[in-house]
Amino acid sequence: MDVTRISACSFPLRERGLDETFRVIAEAGFDKIDLLGRVPHFSVTDPDYDMDALGRACDKYGVALANIGSYCGRDFVADSEDVRRAAIDELKKTLDVGKAFGAKSIRIVPGDGKRASIDALLPQFRDAAEYAEKLGIYMGIENHGSEISGDPAACRELCEKVGSKYFGILYEPCNLMAAGTDYKSAFDVFKDHIVHVHIKDGDYNSEGQWERCMLGDGIIDYRWVWNQVEALGYDRDYALEFEVGHIEPVETGYRKWYETWEKASAG
Repeated sequence: MDVTRISACSFPLRERGLDETFRVIAEAGFDKIDLLGRVPHFSVTDPDYDMDALGRACDKYGVALANIGSYCGRDFVADSEDVRRAAIDELKKTLDVGKAFGAKSIRIVPGDGKRASIDALLPQFRDAAEYAEKLGIYMGIENHGSEISGDPAACRELCEKVGSKYFGILYEPCNLMAAGTDYKSAFDVFKDHIVHVHIKDGDYNSEGQWERCMLGDGIIDYRWVWNQVEALGYDRDYALEFEVGHIEPVETGYRKWYETWEKASAG
């Protein structure tokens, strides 16, 4: 494990401005950020969003973009052709910004998430994948529990049909467990298509329900995740995603997550 290969998701700071978000993440020890793809953190469609302010925040706090957690692709199965064209334009603009800021990947969304929509998604994703390859930026669908993203076989089917190494899966073990899918079994199904990784932790409570917890306190074996993903030849980042503000404030919690990963790296 390598502490230089981690970033911090800005999701837990989603209501705060760029300056405060970058400050909290930098003070926790991170020098890379997995930037949430909605305002106030990021947008390529909101005319009021200031891309220069993003650049200033990166420079001020010495934090680089590792990934943009965008929602591009949601309208790829819209009835209106104009809406579909706007959606592909949004995706390509996001890829352009990712390239400009040195991000290695962006998150994408598989349309309405329905497995029956896979073939309808192919023209747009193939077009985007060709563009992403020219830029050298990966696109990953996060395991979020839809008929596609929560089903390892559907994830693999979509990836195989798109047919590009720049299009794949954002592997999210904790989300898979929350959806009732074993993350180790899922890995075996779509391992050839993993383009990015999110890390958080969780466990089953006394009622058998999945609950998120502090990193290291649950049953997600992130050492196993690291070893398996690294064995694939993966050389990009692992984003720590602090989503347990009910347990501890992000200002102190993220530092503990950084230290937990750091100790695992040393040991």
